[in-house]
Amino acid sequence: MKIRAPAKVNLGLRVVGKRSDGYHLLDTIMLAVTLFDEVTIKKRKAGNTAGTQLRVTCDHPQVPVGEKNLAYQAASLLLREAGVAEPVDIHIRKRIPVGAGLGGGSTDAAATLVGLNRLFNLRSSTSRLEKLASRLGADVPFFIRARPARARGIGDRLTPLKNVPPWWIVILYPGFAISTAWVYGNLRPNLTKSQPDTRLYTLLTGAPKFADLLGNDLETVTVKRHRRIKLMKDSLIETGAVGAAMSGSGSAVFGVFGSREKANKAYQTLRKSNGIQAFLAQVISRPKELRSVRQGP
Repeated sequence: MKIRAPAKVNLGLRVVGKRSDGYHLLDTIMLAVTLFDEVTIKKRKAGNTAGTQLRVTCDHPQVPVGEKNLAYQAASLLLREAGVAEPVDIHIRKRIPVGAGLGGGSTDAAATLVGLNRLFNLRSSTSRLEKLASRLGADVPFFIRARPARARGIGDRLTPLKNVPPWWIVILYPGFAISTAWVYGNLRPNLTKSQPDTRLYTLLTGAPKFADLLGNDLETVTVKRHRRIKLMKDSLIETGAVGAAMSGSGSAVFGVFGSREKANKAYQTLRKSNGIQAFLAQVISRPKELRSVRQGP
């Protein structure tokens, strides 16, 4: 079985507080986009059961395999809960940049839960899969449905959003990863707000101040060390984006465009920049149509 695992971008990421256990409280809009990893899940053939019950591999050298991989942890959790002892091989083909704030590890874990549920006909409900996903990481539950949502708490309190435009976006990756732990560890305490930013909903109405509302509080940390983040944002605006922001804790930034033609023109220009990986993508407003699961050899 092969399943596509979409990346995500964050609109208007605000840090609104901090819990006593050290986790920061967020208010953001999460959108899945048409930039995919591909997760292949296979039952191991009879007579080929050497090694462990579960094997996870990846074609990207920076992605850990085995127990350190979040997809491995997802598979181990679901198979253990379901009482499945049959050997399984999982391979991740990466296209989402690593350490980019695009949710690559989380989406692979969610795709693994969804794929195993179907492969073994476990009949776990979507809500059940989301509960399992919450034990793996704050972003993982979002990717089970991959539908537009407002995320609060530590990112795990999801409110579905309707009528989100299928915006065209260009994503830029500077070729280096940023540690999420480092970003939050260097976030100034006085940056956090005591109340959620209710203006986030105006992001979905084409508000005149769209560009201003597309901000990300975490940029204050990353830009100080990585000036290229700001330069990439500037380049997106210069090539026609109505707004640009860093996604999550970075290092990727994205620009929102008014049409596919404008986005493609910017993509064709920016993809030639030295040291930059560029991706042309669209917001997934109808997940059932754009996220596919298929049986494979």
